[in-house]
Amino acid sequence: MAAARLRCAAAIAVATATPAVAAPPLRRHPAFLPVPGAARLRLTSCRIPPPRGAAAAAMSSSARAEHEAGAWYAVPGLSLRDHRFAVPLDHSSPDSGATITVFAREVVAAGKEDASLPYLLYLQGGPGFESPRPTEAGGWLKKACEDHRVVLLDQRGTGLSTPLTPSSLSQITSPTKQVEYLKHFRADNIIKDAEFIRLRLVPDAKPWTVLGQSYGGFCAVTYLSFAPEGLKSVLLTGGLPPLGEPCTAQTVYRACFKQVQQQNEKYYKRYPQDIQVIHEIVRYLSETEGGGVALPSGGRLTPKMLQCLGLSGLGSGGGFERLHYLLERVWDPVLVPGAKRRISYYFLKEFEMWLGFDQNPLYALLHESIYCEASSEPYSSTNTTSVLFYLALASSNSS
Repeated sequence: MAAARLRCAAAIAVATATPAVAAPPLRRHPAFLPVPGAARLRLTSCRIPPPRGAAAAAMSSSARAEHEAGAWYAVPGLSLRDHRFAVPLDHSSPDSGATITVFAREVVAAGKEDASLPYLLYLQGGPGFESPRPTEAGGWLKKACEDHRVVLLDQRGTGLSTPLTPSSLSQITSPTKQVEYLKHFRADNIIKDAEFIRLRLVPDAKPWTVLGQSYGGFCAVTYLSFAPEGLKSVLLTGGLPPLGEPCTAQTVYRACFKQVQQQNEKYYKRYPQDIQVIHEIVRYLSETEGGGVALPSGGRLTPKMLQCLGLSGLGSGGGFERLHYLLERVWDPVLVPGAKRRISYYFLKEFEMWLGFDQNPLYALLHESIYCEASSEPYSSTNTTSVLFYLALASSNSS
């Protein structure tokens, strides 16, 4: 998902792209470096007697506070169970007292609730998007559940894992404190959450298999770096972070810009009638007071905002067709001669449904930082896309 969204960030060819806020680069934390075998101590002769009475009750209560497991329930072909874990906000300072809730859903094939199965952790794409919500046995999940116990993790800040939304973040009134808080929601802490869960959920804390989709692949590589002892195997589907060489989001944007151009050209070749439609929309928005029109949710549709249609429309299967059919419904009909033409409520409402930034702001806040290796660069999307757009425009005008 992360790579696809970057590739199509300049969806509709108007002047500039929507700016994004870069977050600090990920840092490796020594807490998860494996201890060399020679340095491990054997304490076979120093057995500590199990706690009894009040001490045992206190430990049991603490374990319950750290992990709460729900009852099994069913969807067609699958059995599911919800788990909630109280994890440190900052794993490097676990004694600070600040905790968040991390949610994971355990999934098995119907009838295999008590079967002895190896565990598979699924890491969702993003950043900032929750794990899938199964409605039935199907796709990759059905296949995985044939011989695995699948754990669908809502990465911290998403879904039911202390979700960060515009309203919840507004509780932190200082922008500086918001940034400090957001630093704890990157891949390094996501992986520490995963290890926290593995040690409490998997019998005998055995290593598990990790399946990383898109940004989940970035997290899986971080897992390999920080805690390889927790991994039996790692499967990556389309997500690999920069490795070895220094990299910034601007490097990625430059590499992807040509593909963005090609997708625009392919779209307009298939639907040449939409060239005029886009010109009319951009002109209408630009000439409207305030440079845009109000969206049903209270946001504002501007020419820059219009480009976001390409995140899905130019970068997913069937996206060209869905985008074209959406553009068919841009304008309200003129019922009274001389009435001013307006963008339809249908289009504005559908436009909002294409976007996930309102519900999942972590993507807009953090997606540039995941491409930074040994460096960072703020507002790369604006800087890079503006320059490359005008270079491409100059080239097309001179040919």
